[in-house]
Amino acid sequence: MKSKWASGIKPHNFVWIFQGSLAVCERPGGVREVHRKVRRTEELIWIKREGFTRIVSLLVSPHNLTAYGELSLYYSHIPLLSSGDVSETLTVLYTRLDRWLSAKEKVLLHQEEVSDRVMGVVAGYLLWSKKIKDAPEATVVIERIVGRPMGFRGRELVAMMSDVIA
Repeated sequence: MKSKWASGIKPHNFVWIFQGSLAVCERPGGVREVHRKVRRTEELIWIKREGFTRIVSLLVSPHNLTAYGELSLYYSHIPLLSSGDVSETLTVLYTRLDRWLSAKEKVLLHQEEVSDRVMGVVAGYLLWSKKIKDAPEATVVIERIVGRPMGFRGRELVAMMSDVIA
């Protein structure tokens, strides 16, 4: 008899940004000291079963990458530093994200947790891709989707992208 977890479990803080094509979540398996290999495996089974074609890790470290490969999940590692000018990194990410989404890939983006920075990254993508025309609107849209206000660290990324595309 199979376990009730055989079909996997949805990752914590999973949120669709674009229904059916782009989602965010916390790192599969949990954050920092509560990370569990069993939970990671269960979440990766769910991700694969749901048809995600690519996982994008924004972690600075290579955590989980081997596990993604072991389950034959395509992944990209685009480290996002926690401070400083990350506009080049974001431009690389957004260019690739645009290409993947145009190719109808189903993309899951994560960092350690769905933080203000992850919210800022996706709001910045809305600006960069011209899906939304100004920073305040992009911020409000992501706040509504994620269900909480975006703090300073996320707003900083949105402002940075606003300056880059201006």
